[in-house]
Amino acid sequence: MFTRRRPVGKFAPLPIQRLDQGAGDDANVTSPPAGPAPAMLSGPILAVTLMGLGMIAAAITGRLRAGVVLALIAGAGLVLAARLLGMALPHPFSTALALIIASFSFAARGALFARAYPGRGWMIALFVVGGEAAMLATATTMPGVLPPWLLALLPAQWASAAIQTALTGSGTRAAAAQLLALAGTGAVTLLVARLLPRRWPYALMFTAWLGLSALVLHAHAAPHPDAGSGRHGAASSPTANG
Repeated sequence: MFTRRRPVGKFAPLPIQRLDQGAGDDANVTSPPAGPAPAMLSGPILAVTLMGLGMIAAAITGRLRAGVVLALIAGAGLVLAARLLGMALPHPFSTALALIIASFSFAARGALFARAYPGRGWMIALFVVGGEAAMLATATTMPGVLPPWLLALLPAQWASAAIQTALTGSGTRAAAAQLLALAGTGAVTLLVARLLPRRWPYALMFTAWLGLSALVLHAHAAPHPDAGSGRHGAASSPTANG
């Protein structure tokens, strides 16, 4: 008369049993989609670290040197940790040059925020760092979602491509446009900070930023000399990490 109910707990092991039963059958196992290779994450991680510490520290203290030193210490620590974990460093000079230029460029922006918004510059720096870091994370985890022209506008992406090329690519030559863009924006930003409270220098900084972004985009679109070998072409592009 009465039907015995099947215990609910019997259903819990079913997915595990199915996985165990099909573990030896390649046709029934679907591997998860591959994410970014660990080596390709080093550029974005270092770029976000340098940007966050360099820009925010300079914005808080109002000193360019504080931002540069703190960013370089953090960047050198990450590179050393990666070396201890077994990552090769084929171009140490190019890596050091990329870290120095990126730290200088980001710290210069933080110093400008400190002078333009006394007492609130760190809030502007935090907002900028969060926005660029989010876009860089999107470009890294979902390649092709963001258009190349948008990525070419981001100094964080310039730093990421330059550092990634130095770590895994052909060194400084392949990332010359990104390094020039970082150094140029840093120099113009310091000039604008020195000319404050005048407002017209902002037009100069905006023009320089657009011009250097166009240079990065053009360098990405131009065929790389090593593109035929397939070794260094991807690492030097502004979308190499995303």
